[in-house]
Amino acid sequence: MDNGNVSRRVLKGIGWAALASVMWGISGTTLQLISQNLAIPATWMLSTRTLITGVILLVISFILYGRRTFDVFKSKDTAISVVTYAIFGLMLNLLTFYYAVQTGNASAATILQYLSPLFIVMGNVIFLRQRPLRSDIIAFVLALVGVVLCITRGDLHSLALPVTSLLWGLGSGITAAFYIVLPRRAAAKNPPLVVLGWGTMIAGVLFNLYRPMWVNPPHISTTLVLSVGTVILFGTILPFGLLLHASNFAPSDVVSIMDALQPIVTSILSVIFFHLFMNWVEITGIILVLLAIYLLQDGRRRIKI
Repeated sequence: MDNGNVSRRVLKGIGWAALASVMWGISGTTLQLISQNLAIPATWMLSTRTLITGVILLVISFILYGRRTFDVFKSKDTAISVVTYAIFGLMLNLLTFYYAVQTGNASAATILQYLSPLFIVMGNVIFLRQRPLRSDIIAFVLALVGVVLCITRGDLHSLALPVTSLLWGLGSGITAAFYIVLPRRAAAKNPPLVVLGWGTMIAGVLFNLYRPMWVNPPHISTTLVLSVGTVILFGTILPFGLLLHASNFAPSDVVSIMDALQPIVTSILSVIFFHLFMNWVEITGIILVLLAIYLLQDGRRRIKI
């Protein structure tokens, strides 16, 4: 295959990955509409979103993989991986992110969740005693400065968002790290779509045990149906499918760089639809966080080469 064809394939992969990140950005902004403007209870939203998404993903998985969809439960290791992913990764991440958006805004919540690769490296250093790379230390300092600029807007004596939202956002970043790490054993032996489907389904069942989606539902309006549908499609099903498709054209490290579009899109949409004011200090903070995660991922990629 000549270099021209390779370049076109990589560009195609980048395009699909970028579209997936844009969809996640749209989903985050829609979540703010649901949690704040429509005042939908978190428990009902989470029960509805996860159960419907889980059913759809498993149906798609069964169409694509048939009985292989159930292989995740044939091994004790993979079964434990899926269940822990569902509870400590998916459930906790969706819960913390929702409350981070509800008590603050989608832009800040997305930036804080985007720190998950940094939390993974910190966990490796603290619990596995892995020596940090120089790029890890630089990334940590840049991310710290970036987050401080984002949450203070340059005024160190006040916060631009409530402390509650900051804590939920940090929790979202930590649980997003669990979301990445916990399903690795299951995903190594099973299609990622199947792992996501079972994880979401298990989360949906557990959420509904606590708050059944059919008991005392909120007023069902056209806006609510379209909003929930947008979160389900643009927040999980379509972008995940696009990322899988993108991986057929471009290397995973190139695809992962496109994740940076998500907080950018969310911030832009928050400014447009929620009239969120962002000064140059906050914009600088966002750029520093994005740069930090890029340096972190690039440093790790070079070690593997």
